[in-house]
Amino acid sequence: MHYQTYFRDRLNRLREDGNYRVFTDLARHCGQFPAASRHVGAKTSDVVVWCSNDYLGMGQHPAVLAAMHEALDRCGAGAGGTRNISGTTHDHVLLEAELADLHGKDAALLFTSGYVSNWAALGTLASQLPDCIVFSDSLNHASMIEGIRHSRAQKVIWNHNDVDHLEACLAAAPPDAPKLIAFESVYSMDGDIAPIAEICDLADAYNAMTYLDEVHAVGLYGARGGGIAERAGLMDRLTVIEGTLGKAYGVVGGYIAASAELCDFVRSFASGFIFTTALPPAVAAGAAAAVRHLKASDTERRLQQQRVAEVRARLDAIGIPHLENPSHIIPVMVGDPVKCKAISDRLLDRHGIYIQPINYPTVPKGTERLRITPSPVHSKADIDHLVEALGDLWSQCQLARCPKAA
Repeated sequence: MHYQTYFRDRLNRLREDGNYRVFTDLARHCGQFPAASRHVGAKTSDVVVWCSNDYLGMGQHPAVLAAMHEALDRCGAGAGGTRNISGTTHDHVLLEAELADLHGKDAALLFTSGYVSNWAALGTLASQLPDCIVFSDSLNHASMIEGIRHSRAQKVIWNHNDVDHLEACLAAAPPDAPKLIAFESVYSMDGDIAPIAEICDLADAYNAMTYLDEVHAVGLYGARGGGIAERAGLMDRLTVIEGTLGKAYGVVGGYIAASAELCDFVRSFASGFIFTTALPPAVAAGAAAAVRHLKASDTERRLQQQRVAEVRARLDAIGIPHLENPSHIIPVMVGDPVKCKAISDRLLDRHGIYIQPINYPTVPKGTERLRITPSPVHSKADIDHLVEALGDLWSQCQLARCPKAA
């Protein structure tokens, strides 16, 4: 085999299908985000970011930045090792306590990313519990899928958010087998929300553990930002709540919150925790500041919800099709990979608007979309500019509009 030719051919096929990903080289403007500079070679231009997972702008919040500066001056740059070997700083301990409190759990355990927390925690639980069966929602994130696959446990995939199908799957399983139901609260591509209470009812009935991924909900929902489960008053019914520090909290890292025994079990057996360098203490301090702030402040959540409603209403007014859902995620549907990429490119090149195209394999073929995430830091002028640009490009690309625009 000629390896380089093979690599080149596969990449060319991605380009032909419209699914080749191109990085957009950005420099965020602290204190002015969503404003950023786009770098193309030696040239720079101003852009407004409309697809960031920094949902509340906490990546530039003064309390977060002050905590990180203070920790950097106090501790230096890195943690200096794995959590087991000199890498557990007091900032890590304080952050885990904040996260356990956030979710009403005995303990929490930090990981280097949300992806790693899912991969390591699910992989460890499912592999270490003898004869465990994992019941996985069909639209679970790749990190959950990889963790379950890595465990080599028996896997049963149930139809997305379909509790009747889930119950049928549970009923068909051996009654005495350990069971783990893995699902998300807010699904990031469609923005729909899981029926958590009904899933917990089934878990109780069939003696199953529950593993809830709240990465697109923590900080954003609930009185203190504990997620959809907090808003619904269900946190105590969930075995494991998993979250991220890299979205609404504006930093980086992942975590699980659960009983002290479960967290200690994962800490003791998960290779993805044991053998990786700990997060820098400045990151842990910044994340703790973000969690503390959003426990006390509802201002950012309320303003974000207003911005989401405004964008949806403006898109409806000009007939731009977007999936209706009860969350903060607005998927603007294009349905063609080439046109989706073309619209994204033109928004960036001609209008200074950055929205990454979402194509296969992230979403099924034929459902290509622009995933818009309004935030409290987007202004009304930003919204005007976005809607006008989308309206122009929808006409240029001869894409269908919704009847309600009439």
